[in-house]
Amino acid sequence: MTFEQALARLEQIVKELEGGNVPLDDLMRLYDEGTTLVKACTEKITAAEQKVRLVQMKNGAVTEEAFEGQ
Repeated sequence: MTFEQALARLEQIVKELEGGNVPLDDLMRLYDEGTTLVKACTEKITAAEQKVRLVQMKNGAVTEEAFEGQ
């Protein structure tokens, strides 16, 4: 599953949970799925940050610069 797919599913889960009409068994299943997706997204972001740091290497030293996201 790509980051974008995981994030889209996570957003869908949040909408379902915010609706408030989810039976307890489904709520627990969705919560479990959501926490798994959050972990997967976090791991993908961490891996991407590490790749960015590698690309920034200059003269054997990593230059840390703040990322100015959109």
